[in-house]
Amino acid sequence: MSVKKTRIVAALAATTLALSACGGNTDAPNADNGTESTGPSGVLNAGVAYETTNWSPVHAGSALANGVNWHILEGLYDFNMADYSTHAALADGDPKEVGELTYEVKLREGAKFSDGNDLTAQDVVASYERNSNEGGLYTPFFSAIKSVTAKDDSTITIELNYPFAKLKERLALVKVVPAGMSDDDLKTMPIGSGPYKFESAPKEGNPITAVVNEHYNGKSPAKLEKIVWNPQKDDSQRLAAALGGTIDVMEAVPAATIDELKGAGWEVKEVEGYNNPFLMFNTTKAPFDKPEVRRAFHQAIDIQRLIDSSVDGKAIPATSFLPEVNPSYKKPATDMSYSVDKAKELLASAGVSDLNITLLTTDHPWVANLAPQIKEDLEKLGITVNIESKASAALYADNADVENPTYDVILAPGDPSVFGNDPAIFFSWWYGDNAWMHKRSNFANSDKETYDKIQALMAEADSLDGAEAKAKWGEIQDIVAEKAPIFPLFHRSMITAYNPANFDGVDSIATTGLYLLGATHK
Repeated sequence: MSVKKTRIVAALAATTLALSACGGNTDAPNADNGTESTGPSGVLNAGVAYETTNWSPVHAGSALANGVNWHILEGLYDFNMADYSTHAALADGDPKEVGELTYEVKLREGAKFSDGNDLTAQDVVASYERNSNEGGLYTPFFSAIKSVTAKDDSTITIELNYPFAKLKERLALVKVVPAGMSDDDLKTMPIGSGPYKFESAPKEGNPITAVVNEHYNGKSPAKLEKIVWNPQKDDSQRLAAALGGTIDVMEAVPAATIDELKGAGWEVKEVEGYNNPFLMFNTTKAPFDKPEVRRAFHQAIDIQRLIDSSVDGKAIPATSFLPEVNPSYKKPATDMSYSVDKAKELLASAGVSDLNITLLTTDHPWVANLAPQIKEDLEKLGITVNIESKASAALYADNADVENPTYDVILAPGDPSVFGNDPAIFFSWWYGDNAWMHKRSNFANSDKETYDKIQALMAEADSLDGAEAKAKWGEIQDIVAEKAPIFPLFHRSMITAYNPANFDGVDSIATTGLYLLGATHK
């Protein structure tokens, strides 16, 4: 038995004792097809792998907040997260072209927020403006959109900057909330129009509950009486809860425990995904201002050994910024594969020796567990590595989202596929005109020429389609691999498990979070 699995089993035994003591589809994923319904029933308890203190859908980067909000908030269009198809949610149908680069969208008749107030076009406009304001994390997603205005209370007018085939996918990123709701209230407990509404959204670490929204009039009515998300960051804690019967669905199943869960009668689903641990460098700080040094770090790490030891082989080494599962994947001209000799050559060519660094990591257990081997591999290059682990919010607030950051290297998880799977999402998220480039990595300041080139290529690719677009995204992948201010180590398979004795309709998805809109109680 591996050391990793031994630790999980030992922790499981202790925790168990404690527990026993105390696109293009227009149909909604859960649409009513005319069959007889007895109404919502059952309480689903989910064990989730992340925590948050911020529930706002505006610039939300939290895996938990995004996953919960899928059930509570709506956009004009929403994704079916199981296959990334889009369907009309608050919209009454597809956008209608009314002029050159101009579209109109009608609201679903009778749509209300969960507090009983009418939802109007003004709420849609205000929500779009919150999400697209200058400098926000989401802002680059909306480069194709010139304006969003209210024609009347039930009609939204959208003007584009250029022809754009993915308008519905971008509008799906704007979750509509009351125009008058303050930013602080959005962080605490947003009001939405989806099939569920918040019953409680307590602070970090406590269960989050959602109940049926009695004012919902869309095509995906709630099938459950209540959903409870239980933050359980530790893998063994979630596993013990699953085997002990206190949760019904488990996010981020450790690969080493799949057989144990199956033996207990659980259904386990695996999807090749986008979730990744990445290295981000402070590119204004020597020697990390040199791309050769950044690439040396990547080539020094034995990624396959890291995958085998940390996620039991359930991942694929990152040969490019996009995973191979993405249709726009291109293997870049710059080879990022493991080679200690090449890594040493790169450091020597940059004139770097006797380097002493601090590797900052988030405290997500699966991420923090990567650090010891990364330290070991880097020390083969003569680099002294100190590891410091922090809660994600504190790591960014104290070290990266500051003026003139002084950190060296950050190891953290990321997965913008919660916003869709087209390449514009991934590159806009990490390489767009936002905090990742201007503050966190500082790449927009340390290499403005390359940053500007990436922005121009992204704008061009976003206005194209098919093979022409893929070629442009390939150019960007070449540049990003060569410069590597932010670059993934590997892309994980996403593994979800649920107890089929109690529930049906639990979808497995390729991103972080749990998608439970189709779940039903037996």
